[in-house]
Amino acid sequence: MNEILTKADFYFGPRYRKSPFFEATRRAGCKAWGIYNHMYIPNYYDDPIEEYRSLTNDVTLWDVSVERIVEITGPDASEFTNRLTPRDLTKCAIGQGKYVLITAEDGGIVNEPVLLRLGENQWWLALSDSDAGLWARGYAAGCGLDVKVREPEIYPVQVQGPKSRDVMIELFGDAVANIRYYWTMETDLDGIPVVISRTGWSAEIGFEVYLRDPSRGEELWDRIMEAGKPHRIRPIAPSQIRRIEAGIYRYGADMTIEDNPFEVMGLERLVEDQSADYIGKEALMRIKAEGVSRKLVGLVLDSDEMVRGRPDAAPAYSDGKEIGRVTVIVWSPRMQKNIGYVWVPIELAAPGNAIEVCTLDGTAMGKTAAVPFFDPGKSVPSQRLAAG
Repeated sequence: MNEILTKADFYFGPRYRKSPFFEATRRAGCKAWGIYNHMYIPNYYDDPIEEYRSLTNDVTLWDVSVERIVEITGPDASEFTNRLTPRDLTKCAIGQGKYVLITAEDGGIVNEPVLLRLGENQWWLALSDSDAGLWARGYAAGCGLDVKVREPEIYPVQVQGPKSRDVMIELFGDAVANIRYYWTMETDLDGIPVVISRTGWSAEIGFEVYLRDPSRGEELWDRIMEAGKPHRIRPIAPSQIRRIEAGIYRYGADMTIEDNPFEVMGLERLVEDQSADYIGKEALMRIKAEGVSRKLVGLVLDSDEMVRGRPDAAPAYSDGKEIGRVTVIVWSPRMQKNIGYVWVPIELAAPGNAIEVCTLDGTAMGKTAAVPFFDPGKSVPSQRLAAG
């Protein structure tokens, strides 16, 4: 009765959904799962640094079915979708995608999905971790537009890494090589219906494959793994290291509905000038004119040794006074530095300001930094694509 458990036992209950690839991830050796959009998501298979090396050197397969799809259709679908975001979707062509923000009436960030336009009046939102689908349904109920908002049985995986294009060509033919960044292609793999987009959470060469028939999830997974064998493919969890190097944020961890786009470095560009109205426009125009008092910026620690970041929001200090909080710290093998994000007063938001942060190893000195930390012009994937 007093036996000490030496390992965690996972209980996969009915409250959270499993993806069509769930059993395949278990067979592949996934060791831990988290909860994201009410679904199980693989957290790691192996040491995160080893997973990172596979991502940056070869090719990797991710189960990201948790990117729940909200589909918007109907005669007024385009107007409705444009009202959800401060991006100007009148400039989004059929077949194109965009990284967008969904904003609240006070300018707060409700979600930051990838948006895909599949038809004249068919839009997909691939959600980050929040109930933004309910937000869209609530707005649809009272906006007076003729739209249908639903969550179809669509489940994406990501194929990411410098050799991902070789794997995708093996599966889908040469046409997949012509998909432009943030564009899509509808096709099938021997009858398995999919939508392919050249997007991903890694800033490496990569694709997302949206499965439209969940009964064929394991079949799709196995086909991708088989095609990837010559290229040393391996399943991994979404790489925190690589996304932070690339200046990619995680909704719910780095920012929430309490934060607006002008407070997050790099997201200001997603509030585009346009004549159309959208939720939060008045508030965002006011914030833009008045400025903000704080900002989420990059952080580089001075230490050249790996530092363990705290799992909670750790305080940050300047001249002995608490001035903000750190949202994440990771070790970048490529940069040989500890990097992360930190909320600071606007007067400390410029790169190079000295701050002190709390970690699991004590306190550490560092400096504010611009993001992305690595390859801001995405020249690495461009050069690899050009090399063919």
